[in-house]
Amino acid sequence: MHITLYRKYRPKDFEEIAGQKEIVKTLKASLRNGKTSHAYLFTGPRGVGKTTIARLIAKGVNCLKNGVTDEPCNECENCLSINDGSFMDMIEIDAASNRGIDEIRQLKEKINYQPVKGRKKIYIIDEVHMLTKEAFNALLKTLEEPPEHVIFILATTEADKILPTIISRCQRYDFKALSPNEMKEKLKSIATSEEVEVPEEVLDLIYENSGGSMRDATSILERIMITCLGEEISLEKAEQVLGITSLKKMQEFLEKLLDKDYTSLIKILDNFWKESVEIELFFKDLAKYCKNLMGKGELEPEQGLEIIGAIYDSLNKFKYEEDKRLVGYVAINNLLSIGRGPVITQEKIVERIIEKPVLSIKSEDETPEKEEIGKDITFEYILSQWKNIVEEAKKEKITLAAFLISAKPYNLEKNNLIIGFDGENSFAKEQMESPVYNDVLTNVVRKLISSSLKIKYVFLGKRKEKNKNESKLADQIVKFFGGEIIE
Repeated sequence: MHITLYRKYRPKDFEEIAGQKEIVKTLKASLRNGKTSHAYLFTGPRGVGKTTIARLIAKGVNCLKNGVTDEPCNECENCLSINDGSFMDMIEIDAASNRGIDEIRQLKEKINYQPVKGRKKIYIIDEVHMLTKEAFNALLKTLEEPPEHVIFILATTEADKILPTIISRCQRYDFKALSPNEMKEKLKSIATSEEVEVPEEVLDLIYENSGGSMRDATSILERIMITCLGEEISLEKAEQVLGITSLKKMQEFLEKLLDKDYTSLIKILDNFWKESVEIELFFKDLAKYCKNLMGKGELEPEQGLEIIGAIYDSLNKFKYEEDKRLVGYVAINNLLSIGRGPVITQEKIVERIIEKPVLSIKSEDETPEKEEIGKDITFEYILSQWKNIVEEAKKEKITLAAFLISAKPYNLEKNNLIIGFDGENSFAKEQMESPVYNDVLTNVVRKLISSSLKIKYVFLGKRKEKNKNESKLADQIVKFFGGEIIE
């Protein structure tokens, strides 16, 4: 029967533990000198060895061959049964599914029974923070004065949820996420045992996606090994297995970004969309990539931090936008705005939540028009030329294409060309009203249609009602700034 790698290579003695050197050193000394505590609290992120070390303590106090020891034999009946999880005097409780006072009462009733085969009964309570307050209180007295033959080991990922009265009765150890070197050494050992060669860059990739969890890293390694069974493991294949953006794509994107190459960046983003690459995930991967480059000294910290800040600023502000490609365009625009001030200010974002009347037109000066458009220029003619206008504008500033996707000519009033947006696209309308985009489109229209034309932007139809269909983005902005929508 196949055994998953993280179970197959779970440490069987203290020397095999990856990381946690100070904790291991202290616990070994307490076992060696027969000074174990009656209750331990192990805190820290998932997959860093809390339950594994709890089992090692169980072996250390119950080994038949070496006695109470920091070097259990892994040969005697007790050690072997602890390894396979069948030791009767080691009781593992999942507090997430056994969190009530009744379960703790049952524990208290059985706790006075002597061990069946070992010297000590070991109670390992995992995710102990999930216990109810009543269950904690029921456990409190037992933790304070447990029978001599009992050791409690409480494990949690959220120590802040544990009652201080519980913590004060335990010997506390704070586990940390593994460092890159600690994890890679362990992964290399596993790969060698499995007769598999894993390149260094793949080990770096596994660490980056494990969050410092040895269990997660081992599971990732196993996925890659199964996918590449009988084949050479490469960075490209590992990236495909993990579903993350390839290093080459991020290198290319960053190069174009530093060169401020609008056209190439939009083409890359459009290709991602066609290849079904998750746009939001790509930008998060890009942020991590910049972080790693800063760590290696290959990207200036100031520049890297600005890029990371612009990425997360864009993603957080528009995380409820369904069209992620549009969010990608915004992110590119913000990234290219670094050094010249952000295009989207907080004041403008707040203005977006104000209801505007149908066909509302921004106020202009009321001076008479100096020049009328030619009589042969009709609204129908402008409609027929709209596609050409958009294409020409795209050549001038490629991000215009994103904001004009849902726009269309609505009317022609004297020398004012009215461009309409539906109620869902207030962001696109707002961007087109800014000089950065309006000036470009105006120049294109004047070049192709008439030199006297001006452009104004309006909403077509009603805006969505707040309590029914209003954009989630507007709701989030109201909540963020503590304001209200003005009807």
